[in-house]
Amino acid sequence: MESLQFTSISALLRRLDLPAPQHPLIVLVPTGNIKVHPDDVGKRVVTNLYKISFKIDFKGKIPYGHGYYDFEEGGLSFTSPNQMSAPTRDIADYEGYTLFFHPDFLLNYPLAKSIQQYGFFSYAIAEALYLSDKEKKLISVIFDAMLLELENNIDHFSHDVMISQLELLLNYSNRFYNRQFLTRKTLYNDLIYQMNIYISTSFNTSSHLPTVQEVADHLQVSPRYLSDMLKSLTGMSTQQHIHHQLIEKAKEILTSTNATIAEIAYQLGFEHPQSFNKLFRQKTNTSPLAYRKSGY
Repeated sequence: MESLQFTSISALLRRLDLPAPQHPLIVLVPTGNIKVHPDDVGKRVVTNLYKISFKIDFKGKIPYGHGYYDFEEGGLSFTSPNQMSAPTRDIADYEGYTLFFHPDFLLNYPLAKSIQQYGFFSYAIAEALYLSDKEKKLISVIFDAMLLELENNIDHFSHDVMISQLELLLNYSNRFYNRQFLTRKTLYNDLIYQMNIYISTSFNTSSHLPTVQEVADHLQVSPRYLSDMLKSLTGMSTQQHIHHQLIEKAKEILTSTNATIAEIAYQLGFEHPQSFNKLFRQKTNTSPLAYRKSGY
């Protein structure tokens, strides 16, 4: 599939037939102003920019895993540099904003490093943040303030103010994602059940430990979204869930068979028994052999 690549905000705006940005490293565009060229529909787009899309009053359903999410109140989606996206023909039908900013905009600010902590930049588009009406109003206020600041003449306060507004937007997004995990707990409980079945089955049918990527692929979600959701609801990441089930399986084998420690390690997908011993001791504060001898 043909792809389009943009290395600057100016180049991207030219392709969208929009005026040059007032700031070379950040721009906020009302979504209705974005007119995708017919020849670009369906092409993959790759930029070295961060992108935050705020859509209001979207009507329809977004596919997610094996089901769908209703998306009646609109929401936020996030894209990090070098992620691929595909513009659709009806993008101008969405009311809202699209924010683009270059990583260099964050240089010399703590946000340049801490932005990596906002995991939603690694989520898939179907894992967007779905906003309540109150949340949507609050986010609208932040975007309106950002647009007003960008339309002002740039002075030596401008950069600090825009960084502060961006951090406020990201922090509220973090809060609202946590709310989303909690309010959709019933849906996620089914996802957690499917995950546990997959991990458990992997120990019996596979010769290697399931990876976080494999678990996420099986559940049809992004790895970061899965781990963030699990941490919010269970206090453990995907990797910790894998290790928890592995240790429970190891305990079962240790107490019900005469298999050697090395045989158990290989059975559970470890290439080296020492790695199994180390992990078992980390999780239980005892060695596999000592656990077997203790008669648990």
